[in-house]
Amino acid sequence: MPETEEAQRTAVDLDRDYVREVFRAMLRARLLESKLSSLYKAGKIVGGVYLGKGQEAVSASLGASLIKGRDIFAPLIRDQAGRTAFGEPLIDCTRTYLGSVLGPMKGRDGNIHRGRPLDGMPAMISHLGAAVSVVGGMLIARRLKGELAGVVGATCVGDGATSTGAFHEGINMAAVERLPMVVIVGNNQFAYSTPTDRQFACEDLLDRAKGYGVGGHSVDGTDLLACTKVIGNAVKLAREGNGPQMVVARLLRLSGHGEHDDGSYVPPVLKDSQLGRDCIETGIVQMIESGFGTVEEIERWKREFTDEVQAAVAQAQQEPTPDPWDEDWRALSTQTGGGI
Repeated sequence: MPETEEAQRTAVDLDRDYVREVFRAMLRARLLESKLSSLYKAGKIVGGVYLGKGQEAVSASLGASLIKGRDIFAPLIRDQAGRTAFGEPLIDCTRTYLGSVLGPMKGRDGNIHRGRPLDGMPAMISHLGAAVSVVGGMLIARRLKGELAGVVGATCVGDGATSTGAFHEGINMAAVERLPMVVIVGNNQFAYSTPTDRQFACEDLLDRAKGYGVGGHSVDGTDLLACTKVIGNAVKLAREGNGPQMVVARLLRLSGHGEHDDGSYVPPVLKDSQLGRDCIETGIVQMIESGFGTVEEIERWKREFTDEVQAAVAQAQQEPTPDPWDEDWRALSTQTGGGI
């Protein structure tokens, strides 16, 4: 039976260190993406820039709930906060966007399709919904090698991705195999510019959890404390052997689909609703009122993270870009000997 965030508020205790970790990842990601937006508008970034503005609480809560070196996390285009919480260094991001040959994608992708599969983070897939099957396959592989105990695989999708065949096939397989998977559905009300009432006819995407036979959870994606509780609990349930868990987060992206899109199709009534709250502004109030942080600490973190972002950008800008005469054009393989 699907559970709401109200039913889960007593499921797990709020852990001060966990909440602080989530909030710090949110703040670091917001400052990084603000810089990326400026670089894009200044013509310094080739390709698209997709921001997670408004979705950081959901993404970071998931990333911080996972264990780097053990778990699997397949991020989506708005998951910089989750990447940060999962342990991705800022330099991986700036090197990729700025085309550094020293980045994880060797300067071949000036966008968000970066990853480190050996560290449990497959590269982001533009075919939305496909990551569900990829994570499922990685979990099956762990099972076949006898390495699945205590492991969780997780990914994030948007409301639009739930209408794809890849999403259906992937979550159905995970349900049948009882895989320890967590799928976060960020219902930000639009698949690019298509509103939800033109995407699905069910009353709530959470209704689909029962149909698939997976655990269902709902959360206000603008509420930091609710996200840490509900998403942390979903990861805990998956890790304890309760099968796949689907979390539907209600929110609104606070930017266009990408920095090339002004989002003018979003009606003002939605922007002014609770869905349009900024999870970081809400989170600051919650951090202070709950005693998890102080005004002074938060201001210090902002200064600290701003310096980190500037340093990561400056370093990537000074590094070489790919040279076609030296490029071996390999994706993941390594040349081991002579020959072609």
